[in-house]
Amino acid sequence: MASSIEDYALIGDLQTAALVGRDGSIDWLCLPRFDSGACFAALLGDRDNGHWTLAPAPGSGDHPPGTEDVDPAAGATDPPASGAATNNHPTVDSPADNHSPHDAPHTPTPTPAPTPTHCTRRGYLPDTLILETVWETESGSVRVLDFMPQRDQAPDLVRIVEGGRGRVEMHSVLRLRFDYGHVVPWMRRCDGHRVAVAGPDSVWLRSVPQVPTHGRDFSTRSTFTVAAGERVAFVLTWHPSHDPRPTLIDPYEALEHSRADWRAWAAKCTYQGPYRDAVVRSLITLKALTYAPTGGIVAAPTTSLPEEPGGVRNWDYRYCWLRDSTLALGSLIRTGYTEEAAAWRDWLLRAVAGDPADLQIMYGLGGERRLAETELGWLRGYAASAPVRIGNDAVNQLQLDVYGEVIDSLALARTAGLPATATAWSLQCALLEFLAAQWREPDEGLWEVRGPRRHFVHSKVMTWVAADRAVRALERDPTLRGDVERWRAMRDEVHHDVCTRGFDAARGTFTQYYGSTELDAATLLIPRVGFLPPQDPRVVGTVEAVRAELCEDGLLRRYSTSGAPVDGLPGGEAPFVVCSFWLADALQLTGRTEEATALFERLLALRNDVGLLAEEYDARRGRQLGNFPQAFSHIGLVGTALALAGWSEAD
Repeated sequence: MASSIEDYALIGDLQTAALVGRDGSIDWLCLPRFDSGACFAALLGDRDNGHWTLAPAPGSGDHPPGTEDVDPAAGATDPPASGAATNNHPTVDSPADNHSPHDAPHTPTPTPAPTPTHCTRRGYLPDTLILETVWETESGSVRVLDFMPQRDQAPDLVRIVEGGRGRVEMHSVLRLRFDYGHVVPWMRRCDGHRVAVAGPDSVWLRSVPQVPTHGRDFSTRSTFTVAAGERVAFVLTWHPSHDPRPTLIDPYEALEHSRADWRAWAAKCTYQGPYRDAVVRSLITLKALTYAPTGGIVAAPTTSLPEEPGGVRNWDYRYCWLRDSTLALGSLIRTGYTEEAAAWRDWLLRAVAGDPADLQIMYGLGGERRLAETELGWLRGYAASAPVRIGNDAVNQLQLDVYGEVIDSLALARTAGLPATATAWSLQCALLEFLAAQWREPDEGLWEVRGPRRHFVHSKVMTWVAADRAVRALERDPTLRGDVERWRAMRDEVHHDVCTRGFDAARGTFTQYYGSTELDAATLLIPRVGFLPPQDPRVVGTVEAVRAELCEDGLLRRYSTSGAPVDGLPGGEAPFVVCSFWLADALQLTGRTEEATALFERLLALRNDVGLLAEEYDARRGRQLGNFPQAFSHIGLVGTALALAGWSEAD
């Protein structure tokens, strides 16, 4: 089985991303885009589905080059390197155990006592997405720097090995499997490279300086030794198989450029309050989940990491959800990243253009609409959680809340002073007109249930948000076209409907849907969006009821999955991370700041050693679950940190 979800760290180039384990294995990488087929898919299967391990050699288990059979996926043994594993490039930093404070990894958490398969410690270089992994062995110490430079042409994955003290024997095992671990490529040698080709995909592997490689078990392997101050860099480059080889990069120059780029980006963060390190790390993660060519932000770089180990709640999150837009825009704008916010707003406008009746809840990275769901039967799934899915059939659902979220996003962009567009207001008017005719209908709701449609309270509240934001815009700027009186009447009607049909007066709480006794964590957003003031007894009662009924080990589930769950799916799920951030927000808004702070700090402690959060957290087993890292979780972290600091949008 793959490592625990929390054992992974993220690297990426703003067009795709890879997951690197504590054992030095890259078990997930889709090329050339987030939503492309994976060439490393061990995360959802086993090592035969593709991985790249680079770590200290486990002992004498590997045969020396030239003694094993050659197979079509590996090719013949390369000639020995012409010299030792040294070069004339100056070292980027001092050895890992002699960092200057400026270059020390960002508060890395030491792992348990090192084992043959796990590193001693790891962390990101400060304010970057460059991962440093350190091993202390009996013979010496070594570190590996993993990163993906922002691409000019082709995607590159760079792994630099640096000797710290003594001498350490390293081994590399590259097992490429295209099309989600399904296709074994043909390997050949060319100009000092290993070249893998299968169908439309081609990958080139080289090392600087060159080290010997050999083939075994349909993999490409190398064993080499680094001493103090010596370095070896590996570069894996993808390109379409019908194109010539891309221009080669200098891995050491790419390291310097990548570090400078990330640090310059992080320095733009205007937030200077408490928990700043956690906020910056989450913002870097959100940036890493951005598809730079279009500005879209994926929900996560993975598919089918389970909400319940062994269960069927396994979904593809490598797409852009509209409901993320309001919170993502708010986080970016309030921390000084207006350029990214504008790019996300522009992606949104392009994606939703057209008939409002055709609005989808999610789109592809470039605004693609067809995201058909397919099951990959050859992958057994993470922790035997099948099926593994690509695509997402929820794209076809009716979720009325997204209309409110889109309109709220565009209203936020307008009030924040983002450059105006010619189509933004016209689009909002068209969406609101559609919503005015449809809001009385049931839908599948925020949580994308695969059961019957319901009159979800959150969907109706977001309908109110859509009308409210339009009315406010017209009140601020009477030159805008629109029927303010009709929209104001719609706003009032929706508000009355929700308060009458969606509120359980006997229990003093809003419910999940009309006529239901079930509760929903999404109702915690009622004061946040302005539907009711925080001190309203109905808000206070809802916070108390949701906390009492949906908390599990102090963390919040989305809704109940016991009995006959509303989502129409078997099995259960762990507490949903962003819902606990919403609870912290609600506690802070209702004047319970100490409780909100305590909950927030507990949530910070759930992050893994490099500051990343998945979709869910199983407190009983102490493990993260669901797709990873999850944009929604990190958006929630940023929003709650800013709220606790009193960092208003005006700041």
